[in-house]
Amino acid sequence: MAVALQKHNATTLEELHPGDLVEFDRGMYSHWAVYKGKGRIIHLAGDENDGLNANLNSGNIFTICGRRFNKAFVREDDFWEVTGDSKAYKNNKRDQKMTPRDGKEIVKKAMEMIGEIGYNLLWGNCEHFAKFCRYGKSKSDQVDSFLTMASVGVALAAVAGYVLPKLLGSGEEEKEKKKKESAYQ
Repeated sequence: MAVALQKHNATTLEELHPGDLVEFDRGMYSHWAVYKGKGRIIHLAGDENDGLNANLNSGNIFTICGRRFNKAFVREDDFWEVTGDSKAYKNNKRDQKMTPRDGKEIVKKAMEMIGEIGYNLLWGNCEHFAKFCRYGKSKSDQVDSFLTMASVGVALAAVAGYVLPKLLGSGEEEKEKKKKESAYQ
C-alpha cells in the first residue's frame, strides 16, 4: 500500500466513531460498512472473500466484486483487511437529509444482522445495509445515480428514435407528395 494511501486511511480511521458509515472507494463502485469501534467494521459481503479487498472484475456490473451472488453475509471484519488498496472515507452525508440513530443503536442494529441474508444489487446491497443501520431506511445513492443515468439514456434513445427520422426525413413524405401530385395530373 502506498504511504500516502496508508496515511489517508489511518487519518480516516482516527476520525471514526461507532455508528459512522465508512465508504471504501473501489473505483467503479464503493463498498460500505458501519464502524463498530476499535478498528472493526460491520458490512455486507458476498461469500468467498468479497468486501475484504478491492479485487474487482468489472465484467459484470450486477455482482459484488465481480462475482455473481444470490446470498451475502453481514460480518464483522478488521478495517485494514477491508480497506485493502482502497481509500476509505467517513461518509455520514445523509445526516443532512435523514435523522441518524444513536451510534450505539446503529452498531447494535448492525450486530443483530450478522449472518447470511439475501443480496440484490438494486434493493439490498452493502450501501443499503449500512444506511439502514444508521437511518432505519435502506438507501443507495450509487444505485439511484445508476438508475437515473440509465433512465436518461433510455429517454434520449427514444427521443432520438423519434426525432432523427423527422429531421433527416425518411423520404416517405416526399414520395407521398409526389403521389398526390401525380393523382391530380
